[in-house]
Order: sequence, then C-alpha cells, then structure tokens
Amino acid sequence: MELFDLSGRVAVITGGNGGLGLGMARGLVKAGANVAIWARNADKNAKALLELKSIGNGEVKAISCDVSQDAQIEDAMGATLGAFGRVDACFANAGISGAGTAIPDITEEGWDHTMAVNARGPALTYKHVTRHMIERAKNGDAGGKLIVTSSAQAIMGVNRSTDYAASKAAVTALTRGAAFELARHQITANALLFGFYETEITAKADPRFAEWIERRIPLRRFGDHAGLEGLAVFLASPHSDYITGQSLPVDGGLSIS
Repeated sequence: MELFDLSGRVAVITGGNGGLGLGMARGLVKAGANVAIWARNADKNAKALLELKSIGNGEVKAISCDVSQDAQIEDAMGATLGAFGRVDACFANAGISGAGTAIPDITEEGWDHTMAVNARGPALTYKHVTRHMIERAKNGDAGGKLIVTSSAQAIMGVNRSTDYAASKAAVTALTRGAAFELARHQITANALLFGFYETEITAKADPRFAEWIERRIPLRRFGDHAGLEGLAVFLASPHSDYITGQSLPVDGGLSIS
C-alpha cells in the first residue's frame, strides 16, 4: 500500500467544480479516492467531471446541489450514498465572496445571503454527512474527516468584507464544536484558512486589493493550486487522524504579517 493511497475511500467536495475545490478534488482522485462533487453550475460540473475522470483512478460523480438549501443537501447525500455506499471525508468548500459593503451600508439581505452559503451551508452539510458517519460508527466502522474552507479573513481585518469575514469565523467555531462533539465517533474536524488564491471569487476583487495582499504575504506570491492536491490527500488520509479542532492558515504567512 502506498503511503497516501486513498483507494476505496469516498470524499464529498462542495463547490468542487472550480477554484480551491477542484484543486483538492484533483489530488483526491489521483490518490485513488472516489469523489462526489456537489455544486450548482451544470456546465462547470460537466467540465470538472471530464477533467477529473481523465487524471485519476477514482470514480467521480457530479451532483447538483445548492448548499444553502437543506433539502438539496439531503438529496445530494442520498445520491452519493447510492453511488458509492459511504462517505469518509467531507470538504465543505462551497462559498461566495460576500456583499462587499462597508459597515454603514450592510443590508439584511446581503448579510443573510453570505451567511446562508458560507456558514449555514457547511453546518447543514455536516448535519447530513455526520448522520451517516455516526451510523457507520455504531455498526463498528468508526471514523470520518470534516474539512471546511475558511479564510485568513477569519482572523484578520479587511475593508468592506465584514460579512465574509464573519461567515468564515463562524466555520472555525463550527470546527471546534464539531471536533469536540464528534471525537467519540473518531470523526475529526479541521478548518483551512486560505489566503489569496486566484479563483473566480478573487478575480472579482479590485486589482489594487490583490497588489496590496501580495505585498503583505511574506512568501511574496499567491497560493499554488497544485499544492492543494497534497493538502487534501493528507487531510483525507489516516495520517491526519490525530489532528482535530484546528484552524490551519494556508496563506504564505499572510496572517502573521
């Protein structure tokens, strides 16, 4: 058995049809895992499916799902179990950039929409995934991995981004609570506080913001998508079994600058 062979394991990745999620999916399928992508955009789902099937040994399914809707998550979980029979790792990655408003201009609608996707989405995803993991544990098959995409903004300030920052801080708290509550079932929970990666979300940002961030990053470069592959494989593998409740910055040192 290879050190990081994930053959026979099943991973769910919400928002796995692009950006950080697709980067992580690439690593998982290359390591032999079966992967279920839950995402909304049918065209992007189809494109990601073709790519992932061409680069790995694991099976891949793309399932339409809006993580702000509990019923759609429940259906996606049912479809995943119907296809693969189990889920060993869940990457709650789906997210949006936020309303981009200054504090005096916050609206109920903007705030609630950001929270619905970025904070409530991971919680509801965990709800359905852990029901399955706990049932497996009761039948003598304990264990599971929960990994959420957070942000360096959870621990640092950025102008006109309070709703986004608050949503990402919320999932770091979710991580600690989940790690404590679910440890009895050998389920671990961790958060990845990503810095600046070139994605569809960051492409919408003011170019001056990207320049300002790059100057603040000690390593003086944006995140490397290829590096996401090994990170995901490690966190989905048994070699990370003793890591739980942690919020790990993956930001080139941005959060310490």
